[in-house]
Amino acid sequence: MSAPTARDRETGPLTRAAQYVRMSTEHQKYSTENQAEIIGLYAAQRGFEIVRTYADEGKSGLRLDGRDALKQLIADVEAGDTPFEAILVYDVSRWGRFQDADQSAYYEFLCRRAGIAVHYCAEQFENDGSLSATIIKSMKRAMAGEYSRELSAKVFTGQCRLITLGFRQGGPAGFGLRRLLVDEHRQPKAELARGEHKSLQTDRVVLKPGPPSEIEVVQRIYRMFVVNRRSEREIAVLLNAENILTDLGRPWTRGTVHQVLTNEKYIGNNVYNRVSFKLKTTRVVNPPKAWVRADGAFEPIVDLDFFVAAQRIIEERSRRYTDAELLERLTELLARKGCLSGLVIDEVEDMPSSSTYRNRFGSLVRAYELVGYTTGRDFRYLETNRVLRALHPEVVAQTVAEIERLGGTVRADPVTDLLRVNDEFSVSLVIVRCSRTSGGDRRWKIRLDTGLKPDITVAVRMDAENAQVQDYYLLPWIDLGPLGSLRLREDNGVFLDAYRYDGLEAFYDLTRRVRLRAAA
Repeated sequence: MSAPTARDRETGPLTRAAQYVRMSTEHQKYSTENQAEIIGLYAAQRGFEIVRTYADEGKSGLRLDGRDALKQLIADVEAGDTPFEAILVYDVSRWGRFQDADQSAYYEFLCRRAGIAVHYCAEQFENDGSLSATIIKSMKRAMAGEYSRELSAKVFTGQCRLITLGFRQGGPAGFGLRRLLVDEHRQPKAELARGEHKSLQTDRVVLKPGPPSEIEVVQRIYRMFVVNRRSEREIAVLLNAENILTDLGRPWTRGTVHQVLTNEKYIGNNVYNRVSFKLKTTRVVNPPKAWVRADGAFEPIVDLDFFVAAQRIIEERSRRYTDAELLERLTELLARKGCLSGLVIDEVEDMPSSSTYRNRFGSLVRAYELVGYTTGRDFRYLETNRVLRALHPEVVAQTVAEIERLGGTVRADPVTDLLRVNDEFSVSLVIVRCSRTSGGDRRWKIRLDTGLKPDITVAVRMDAENAQVQDYYLLPWIDLGPLGSLRLREDNGVFLDAYRYDGLEAFYDLTRRVRLRAAA
């Protein structure tokens, strides 16, 4: 069906339409206001009445994740909840810069299948299904994806150049260090507090030593590890006993101590591209040869000899035994003890630790199988629970860091693990393991704390292998808390899946602080 003309508008009713607008950070011409103005002119000329608006602000068009408005639009279309017969979009790129052009076409197809046409208001072609329109759209979609690829490459090249010049690229400074804002001539301007960012494009950020008390703690960590040969876990216990908190205001863990012992920023080196997440694809841990670095970029707070000694100890722990030697020692221990467990392994002084076997073979159960030891029971769930317990503090720390980066505040209760965000609402963060029924179907059981009654429970749902995060459920107490527990399937209907998200962007939006200007 062709679009209504001005003549039709004079003689017949207006066609109801929804508008979809998306603003990323590319250019002011793509502000939602500018898009809405062009769409409004198009609607007036073509006889459309805009009855609903779907807006994604500050969202990348690379993936559907985080684009809640577009997801809601597609959901409304598929559910038939559409008091409109057309969708108006500024141009093809606003619909999405998907790396797979077919993904953009698929979402448009879903709308067209439901009898709803998509109009691109700023394009020079009519989206009427003709051969020419189909060819132009395909080219535009491919060009939109290619633009993102080229932009990503340019941004990465620019970031690498700044790294080699000795400037810091994002992220908190870390315990014992602070971020210093400098101008284009490297002259100091101000120290940046957590959540603060540079405002001028010509300004840059470097690292500088933090308070003497924190520097002394960092140096103590290295002395305890190198000289006293204490493990990361033992060091964490000692620091927590002295009520010393990390830069995030949380207790120390083995992981946070290990991070201090392995990060080259403490000896003044600027290292980048250890991990890649380009174009929002799979997170990749890069080999050292792919790292971008500038040695001696900052003032060090740890002696180079101590840092090198710490790296040797860490490397020696993993290289001391070959796989065959580890299994040989485990076989000898089994012959002596008649059984195996993590506790049995760790109690023998000259044995590699149980964590060494877990890291080398993936799990203790796998190591047991390789030496022919079976217990008659399936203990894989124990390994899964151990992994999830270790994952929980990491997820909490990442969540707290992101809230603070957005200007929010978080107080963690050391007894209940509840997070108090902005002194406004409480949050419980739980990791939900995946289990299977006897028929092989996947299930997730979420227990809601009826005693503490957190305002929001963030349920981190793991995948089938319990190896990676699959998605998130943001469960408000007022709606679901009284149920006590939820048992989720793959698909749970709109009542529950309305709370499902692919990422935590929606949660972070709840915690974001916006500065308001006082009226004059």
